[in-house]
Amino acid sequence: MQQEIQAFLLVPKDSDFTIKNIPFGVASKADGLPFPATIIGDSVINLAKLEELGYFNGPLFSTLGSKVFDNGNLNKFVSLSRPYWKEVRSQIQSLFSTGSQLENNKEVLAQVITPVQDTKNHLPITIGEYTDFYSSKNHAFNMGSIIRGPDNAMQPNWYHLPVGYHGRRSSIVVDGTDIRRPWGQVKAPTAEKPSFTKCKRLDYELEIGAVIGGAPNNLGEPIRVNQAEDRVFGFVILNDWSARDVQVWEYVPLGPFGAKNFASTISPWIVTIEALEPFRIQLPEQDPEPFVYLKEKNHTSFDINLEVLIGTEKTPELEHFTTSNFKYMYWSVNQQIAHHSVTGCNIQPGDLFGSGTISGTTKDGRGCLMEYTWNGKEPLVLKSGEQRLFLEDGDVLEMRGFAGEGENRVGFGRCKGKILPALDENYFQQ
Repeated sequence: MQQEIQAFLLVPKDSDFTIKNIPFGVASKADGLPFPATIIGDSVINLAKLEELGYFNGPLFSTLGSKVFDNGNLNKFVSLSRPYWKEVRSQIQSLFSTGSQLENNKEVLAQVITPVQDTKNHLPITIGEYTDFYSSKNHAFNMGSIIRGPDNAMQPNWYHLPVGYHGRRSSIVVDGTDIRRPWGQVKAPTAEKPSFTKCKRLDYELEIGAVIGGAPNNLGEPIRVNQAEDRVFGFVILNDWSARDVQVWEYVPLGPFGAKNFASTISPWIVTIEALEPFRIQLPEQDPEPFVYLKEKNHTSFDINLEVLIGTEKTPELEHFTTSNFKYMYWSVNQQIAHHSVTGCNIQPGDLFGSGTISGTTKDGRGCLMEYTWNGKEPLVLKSGEQRLFLEDGDVLEMRGFAGEGENRVGFGRCKGKILPALDENYFQQ
């Protein structure tokens, strides 16, 4: 049961940002520098200003001896530990609940609050490293069925370890950033040789990103699976854009490269484990039993509803067509962390782990267009009559995620991007 608190700030009906949430991000005013922030309803709250005014005065935070929110990112805060994160979140809830010392303090409220429409979001952290996993069984089976047939859909290693690869952090962008269609080498199944061309099979991937926090483990010392959650600061929605035709040609033998490195989009607000705790759920038993380093005392995820919407140049109004859920995970985030570090890899605060595409059990729960259209054989038909096999120029793709409802709703906001045309081929002329 969540603590019964009410915000004195206006919170619209079905807002993602109730006082039960308190996510963390970075925002700026039109004429100012980025600042660490949280949001309640439509009010963006300046954490740097609250810290400057002395409102973070709990027993832990008050002993730090230096400012934490004085940079244009959350990295200092993320590098602390869960007791500090919980203390700050609890103090924010107390400050902005009915009957608090700030409720009628117009002078302070004017300094710390900006209407959301007057702000711009930025990447919440300076991302260190990015790793993407492949941990939804439904997605793995569907993709394997498309590529190898249902009898050979699952690779032999899949049930034994969380499959993953290292991605590119420099091209991770925040919600609202336009995405340019990439170029690359492709080879059609019947072609004798590859060609250099614009990507014709541009896709999205519906994922959750785990933001790593806390002190780094020492090189050579793995993180134990039952302590791994202490390293999770919170979660974002993640769209790992994919160039499917480029990927098919390039991925042998080392895995994805250019097909995955041109852009990934995240939602701007990091939602904490504390906010999601009421929505924790048990995951199905794993078979075969995981090795000891992956065996959790509690194999859990969170009941986070995930949605995908699309708008086109012809019909800009967004249309919902996919519903999935973070409960459709086989390997948990804790297991991903344990496997990533089992070799002794030192995982750093500010790293980002992608869950891998999260697919449900029905067609409208498939987490990417390659699945949804079964590799271009079953078109997505929109209400306007338009059809999509893969994304076209001018398409707008938006992801949303939330848990709970009403006053207990905890959401992520949006994760949105518009597809821009590829550069003209003359760009590559020497």
